Amino acid sequence: MSEIEKNRPKTGCPEWKKGSRKNKRHKNEEERKRYPMRMMLVGAGAVGESILKILQWRDPDSAWLSYVLICDYDEKRAQEVAAMLGDERRFAVSKVNATDREEMQRLIREHHIDFVMDAAPPFASNIIFDAAFETGCNYASMGTWSVPMEKPAYGLGIENSYLEPMTKYNFDRHEAWRRKGQMAVICIGIDPGVVNVFAKYAATELLDEICEVHVKDGGNLSVPGADPDDIMFGFNVWTVLDEVMNPNVEYDEDKGGFFVEKAFAGQETFEMPEGVGCNTLVKVEHEEVVTLPRYLKQYGLKKATFKISLDENLITALKVLDRLGLRSLHPVQVGGVQVVPRDVVAACAPQPKDIGSEMTGKMLVGVHCVGKKNGERKEYFLYQPFDNQESMKRWGCQAVTAQTGFGAALALELIGRGIWKDAGVFSPEYFEPKPYLKLMEESGFRYEIKELPA
Repeated sequence: MSEIEKNRPKTGCPEWKKGSRKNKRHKNEEERKRYPMRMMLVGAGAVGESILKILQWRDPDSAWLSYVLICDYDEKRAQEVAAMLGDERRFAVSKVNATDREEMQRLIREHHIDFVMDAAPPFASNIIFDAAFETGCNYASMGTWSVPMEKPAYGLGIENSYLEPMTKYNFDRHEAWRRKGQMAVICIGIDPGVVNVFAKYAATELLDEICEVHVKDGGNLSVPGADPDDIMFGFNVWTVLDEVMNPNVEYDEDKGGFFVEKAFAGQETFEMPEGVGCNTLVKVEHEEVVTLPRYLKQYGLKKATFKISLDENLITALKVLDRLGLRSLHPVQVGGVQVVPRDVVAACAPQPKDIGSEMTGKMLVGVHCVGKKNGERKEYFLYQPFDNQESMKRWGCQAVTAQTGFGAALALELIGRGIWKDAGVFSPEYFEPKPYLKLMEESGFRYEIKELPA
C-alpha cells in the first residue's frame, strides 16, 4: 500500500473536505495535488469495461487514479468487470440506481469519491451530473440527454423540435459549476470526444480559418458467414434508439443556425481511407454540432454536421420499431403487467458486449475540415482507425466499444493528471489539443491527418 493510501482518512469526513464553503475551491485544488483521483464509474457496460481496462493499463501504479467504485444497476455485471481487472484493493463494486440521486450521493460520500465518470444510459445523465455537483465532485460523460418534441416542427431552430436540446442542461449550469470550483467535461468518447480534439487541432494548427467541420463515423465491420438478416447494435441500445431516430441537427450559419430534419436525412457517400472503402452516411443527432460552434466560432466555423454509416438491416429495424411505438418510454399494459416498450427492445436486442470476436474489419471515425491557409482553400481529414480483431485480442472487446473507451480513458488521464483543468462545464475542444494527441501517440491510439484535394 502506498503512503498516500496509508494516510488517506478511511471513515468520516476526509480532512481535505473540512473547512468553510468559502475555502472549498482551494481545498479541492489541494486535494487533487495531495491524492490521486477516487472515481465512481456509473455504468459497467461494454464501454465502461473498456475504459477501466485502459485506465488500469495506463496507470498500473495508481499514480493518478487510486480507487474506482464500479457501479451498475446489475451488480453481477459490475462484479464481472471487477473480476476481469483482478485488483480488489483498487476496484470496488456496488449496485446503484442511476436515476436515484440520493443513493448516488450516499455512495459518493461513503467511498470518498471526488470524480464521477458517467457511462450509464443517457436517460440518467442529468441525474448523475447533478449528484456529482451536489457532492462536490468533478464529472465526465461520453454524451448527454435530449428530449425531442412528440411533434417536431423541423426546419430552423433546435428549440422548435426539442423540449431539451442536447448539452443544454449541462451548459446552462456552467456558471454554477464555475462558482463552486468544480469541473465537468462532457462528451469525451470517440465521437463526441476525439473528433472534437481533432477539430480544435485543425482550427489552431492546420488552418488560418476553419469554415466547416463534418464528423464522419464509418467502417467496414462484418461477420463472415452471418445471416444476411441479422441486426447488430454496435453501441448501447438506448443510445442507438435515441440518436439515430431523433430529429437530426446540423449547424449552418447560412441557414440561420441550427437546422433540424427527419431521421436519415442528408445521405452521402464518402471514401474512407485505410482500405475501409466507400461508406454511405446519413445525418443523426449528435452533440458535436452543438459543441463545435460553441468553441470554434472564434476561428471562423460556419457549418458543422455529423453523419454515420448504418447497416441497412438496422435502418429497417429502427424504422419498424419507431412505427410500432416500441421506442416509447411510456409504460403499456401487457396482461397484468406494465412494461416500458423500449426496455423490452433493449433487453431482447443483441448486446454490444456479446458481439465482437467473429467480426472482421475496422471502425474509422474522423473529421473532414474545410478552411483557408494563406488565403487558399484547404481540406483535411483527421481520423482514428480501430481494427476489430486487434481490439478483441488486446482488450477483449469489440472495436466500437474499445475505440470509445480509449477516447474517454485518455481524457480521464489528462483530467487525473491535472493537465485538463478549469472550473465550469466544458467539452473537449475547449482545451489545448496537443496534450491529448501526444497521449494518443504514446498509447498507440493511432491517428492520421490526410490532406484532401480542395
